Amino acid sequence: MISNQILQNTIDGMKDITKMDFCITDTEGDQLASTFPASEDALGAAVSFAQSQAESQVVSGYQYFKVFDDQHLEYILLVSGVSDDTFMIGRTVVFQLQNLLVAYQERFDRDNFIKNLLLDNLLLVDIYNRAKKLHIDGQARRVVYLVETVREKEVADVDRLRSFLGTSSRDFITAVDENSVVVVKELEEEESHDELEAFAKRLYTELMTENHPPIRIAFGTVIKELREVSKSYKEARMALDVGKIFYEEKNVIAYSKLGIGRLIYQLPVPLCKMFIKEVFHGVSPENFDDETLMTINKFFENNLNVSETSRQIFIHRNTLVYRLDKLQKSTGLDLRKFDDAITFKIALMVVKYMKYMENEE
Repeated sequence: MISNQILQNTIDGMKDITKMDFCITDTEGDQLASTFPASEDALGAAVSFAQSQAESQVVSGYQYFKVFDDQHLEYILLVSGVSDDTFMIGRTVVFQLQNLLVAYQERFDRDNFIKNLLLDNLLLVDIYNRAKKLHIDGQARRVVYLVETVREKEVADVDRLRSFLGTSSRDFITAVDENSVVVVKELEEEESHDELEAFAKRLYTELMTENHPPIRIAFGTVIKELREVSKSYKEARMALDVGKIFYEEKNVIAYSKLGIGRLIYQLPVPLCKMFIKEVFHGVSPENFDDETLMTINKFFENNLNVSETSRQIFIHRNTLVYRLDKLQKSTGLDLRKFDDAITFKIALMVVKYMKYMENEE
């Protein structure tokens, strides 16, 4: 179904060209778009006309036309005035509206196909048969971008993305839930990961207008077969979730850059609890004071460099050594040793993951 705004824009444009007034109603006589205030009698006549066998009719100074969508009566068009020019212009507008219906039906078919493709709802043979009918290349390189907002997606966001991507029939924009928009982008052969990330950042800039709620954008890996689109979508979905846990400061996150966070995200919570208990011997990292946590994080940021860390947090080197010794006594882990540092870093990430899962429940 074409939106009322599109119908209104269409007849507004036709009025500018022809200087005639138009009104579009549904088969029940409800006005959908108009360039003039249609009377109750005119709208009532539209209902009677819809039930008749005629395809056009003149009633009380108006020319009426039927607009079909694949032999199904969709709209009634009223044109003000009665003349040969009125009839010709009315038929022109009907032709325009029927072409719009065909275009929107094709978009709906393609949109429905892409949704089912993303959600793995199609058999392999159906994927390529339907793709061929819809003139979609089955062998192109593609990647899936997932745009998530904290509120329900708005039509304006989808329209802005369509405008940003242009009129290319190779890219698809759709949605599979209330809070996200999916972009399936076809790529050139030479496009690299850096270019994919740059495109995601441009998407972010395009959408983050003033007063827009926060958004996050994630993207999966490049796929070369149409049937693998769901794989790239699942990767983008995981990247969003993992990004919320371990990379809160990032607005754009790639599945290929998730690192160890991707592995931790797939661990069962009972196993995580067992690991934390074994590493910290009953001492929970949640009980560390802010000063200790800040020191630990800075030490990791500076690749276990004592001198650089002490300089950045404005303390004497010996004070930092004292804090690390104190931490070693309580946990049994010496962060100056690479193996212990890795164990501690992973443990902190596991704790973060467990807290996230608890909040989700």
